[in-house]
Amino acid sequence: MTQYIIRRLLLMIPVIFLVTLVLFMLIRLTPGDPIRDQYGLDITPENYAARRHQLGLDRPLPIQYVSWLGDLAHLDFGKSISTRQPVKQVVFSRFPATLELAIIAFICGLFISAVLGTLAAVYDRTVFSALVTVFGLAAVSLPTFFFAELLVFYVQFKWRLMDLPRYIPFNQHPIENLKYIILPAIALSYTAVGGPTRLIRANVLEALQQDYIRTARAKGLSQFVIVLRHGLRNALLPSVTLIGLSVATLWEGAFIIETIFNWPGVGRLALQSLRSKDYPVVQTIVLLSAISFSLANLLVDIAYAKLDPRISYGRRR
Repeated sequence: MTQYIIRRLLLMIPVIFLVTLVLFMLIRLTPGDPIRDQYGLDITPENYAARRHQLGLDRPLPIQYVSWLGDLAHLDFGKSISTRQPVKQVVFSRFPATLELAIIAFICGLFISAVLGTLAAVYDRTVFSALVTVFGLAAVSLPTFFFAELLVFYVQFKWRLMDLPRYIPFNQHPIENLKYIILPAIALSYTAVGGPTRLIRANVLEALQQDYIRTARAKGLSQFVIVLRHGLRNALLPSVTLIGLSVATLWEGAFIIETIFNWPGVGRLALQSLRSKDYPVVQTIVLLSAISFSLANLLVDIAYAKLDPRISYGRRR
């Protein structure tokens, strides 16, 4: 397993290199000028040229790309064009808010998917199973921003059950932190619920029809133990890939959810930086997203081996 992990980490290097190349070129091809956006059209030609030279934007694109790669090798992400602060400081100051939101949303999404999918399989051909199927289809079909807007309208404005969310660090006030993060977390987990719920339902339903389930019933095991230990555990293996890929979905959804709920995270920062053509900040956020997606795929493969002892990534003897 260790050799497999090391090999996968080494294979990530050319993938990340390709991501940096495509990312650098696409951002530079977007219309607009970061200096014009920041200073307006009234900036003098002399100040405009001086600012471009200061930022290194007057150099050829290949030179800019190689210089950026050299800085990345030293974990130097450059300076923000808008704030003139180090990108590492700008991005990682927003990272705890996004990380906490993504973790809670992932836990909520996984719990809801497992519970609804399992119960829909146990109570197959009932009204509850039909409602879960409709819910899964709706979660896949409805856009994330639409569901988030519905939550904001009904929960905050019409029913007045909760104030507008605001980020309070967990170490400062844990209760207030959980109070305000629950609504954005539910909205974000919605993006990762539909597909896994339907897949877990189908897999549990198939597992409950296997011979080893009949054997477990013949031994006198309770329905709870049969479903949880034998049905759900064997049904989770085909669902692990989709659950792992939901990490990427959470990253994508964070861009929308954080903007709607005014959440001071990395996703909102990315959209703000994209509007202002803050190249270093956008490049860093997208690059970190690509790395996290690659690591999520690696964790999925490791989870396969942990859930099914028959799977081994070591060398065959």
